[in-house]
Amino acid sequence: MDNLPRALGTLKVIYDEETIRARVKELGNQIQKDYEGDELVVIGVIRGSMYFLADLTRSIDLPLKLDMIGFSNIPDTTSRTGVVRIIKDIDIDITGKRVLVVEDVIRTGLTTAYIIQNLEMKKPKDITLCTMLLNPDRLLMTVPVKYYGFEINDLWLAGYGLDIDEVGRNLPYIAQIRKR
Repeated sequence: MDNLPRALGTLKVIYDEETIRARVKELGNQIQKDYEGDELVVIGVIRGSMYFLADLTRSIDLPLKLDMIGFSNIPDTTSRTGVVRIIKDIDIDITGKRVLVVEDVIRTGLTTAYIIQNLEMKKPKDITLCTMLLNPDRLLMTVPVKYYGFEINDLWLAGYGLDIDEVGRNLPYIAQIRKR
């Protein structure tokens, strides 16, 4: 994978494969302890969370149900309000269930809050968030983040699900890239 980092303008690796693998295992162990004896529904947010979601759910030794939710930005609206267009809703009935939403990165929390609001209308027992990356300095909304891999700042990142114009998700590490 030499061409991809060069094409993205990779400056340096922030979290290598081993660091990510160890942290995901820690998160999986904690989630397993916290949800022991409960029916858990894990909902990944398409597309960015797919690598994290796959690794995380494989590290949770509990019976769980898995689904995905997808959204797209609304031009001139999403960046100001967090309102998005749901393009793939969940198929599993979450009424009365414990739900864990898995994100790749939470920066302002606006979009995440909108997704949580949408899921709350389906009457789950509770909703908790797990994100690979969290930028607490940019949070504009209070969202129920209970689990996170790493705190970040405003660096431009790619890899392990993160992309620039849909490129770079397949890097096995998270790298800082040149601002575009």
